[in-house]
Amino acid sequence: MRPLFSGPLTVESVTIPIRDLPQRLQGTVIVQLSDFHYDGQRLPKKILRDAIATIPTLKPDLVVLTGDFITSEPDPIYQLATQLRPVAQKFPTYAILGNHDNYWYLAHETVTAALTDVNITVLWNQIAYPLGHDLALVGLADYYHPDFTPKVLDQLPDTLPRIVLSHNPDTAEHTIPWRVDLQLSGHTHGGQIVLPGIGNLAQHWFEFRKRLPRLLRQSSIPYISDKCANVVDHWEWAMGLHTVGQNTLYVNRGLGSYAPGRLFCNPEITAITLV
Repeated sequence: MRPLFSGPLTVESVTIPIRDLPQRLQGTVIVQLSDFHYDGQRLPKKILRDAIATIPTLKPDLVVLTGDFITSEPDPIYQLATQLRPVAQKFPTYAILGNHDNYWYLAHETVTAALTDVNITVLWNQIAYPLGHDLALVGLADYYHPDFTPKVLDQLPDTLPRIVLSHNPDTAEHTIPWRVDLQLSGHTHGGQIVLPGIGNLAQHWFEFRKRLPRLLRQSSIPYISDKCANVVDHWEWAMGLHTVGQNTLYVNRGLGSYAPGRLFCNPEITAITLV
């Protein structure tokens, strides 16, 4: 994907209030990257270089990577992991897998092993405590995988603050019964095309698509077929900060891009400050 169809990397800074956050963790900075789609086509080399170079300037206490490291065939993960190694050597780095990391045969195992080899901890329905036992980090299995379950949150006492990593923002609807102080997601690429005064074009398109004849929707036509429609249900959560029930959701626009590319929806690295 040429940079012309992507736009320059943007750093988004957000401050998130966390109930019961210990005093010692006030001002903690978490840096989030998502949706690399590292396959030689969908991630400009400059965007990746800029993202990796930007991370130290944000002085993170924790780096989280929220899935879709690859697109289909898993072998590119080895080159990507090598480029991410300096980040993991300098900062605690945790990851979850996205839907694309599970498509190809043995991709799940390959991606997990490659990231683990460079000191990136991959969570799959697991809880970690990278900042201490008074703040939990929960990594969920991908929404489309049979292993997905928010019941892992039952392992935590209600009084313990927690951050949840879940690739698909639709999962925020399923975690409403649990306390989620902050869910970090990706998956949507922000919709990729955002028009001034109109907003996320994908949300409007898929609403329009529902009114098309069933024959068309069951075809293989790109952006019309049912397969394309299954990307996400809540396109209104495609980017940025949202309140879902009593919980907080932040959706990163990702680094990689699908055709036709991005318009007014630049690739994103997020710096999140906890207060």
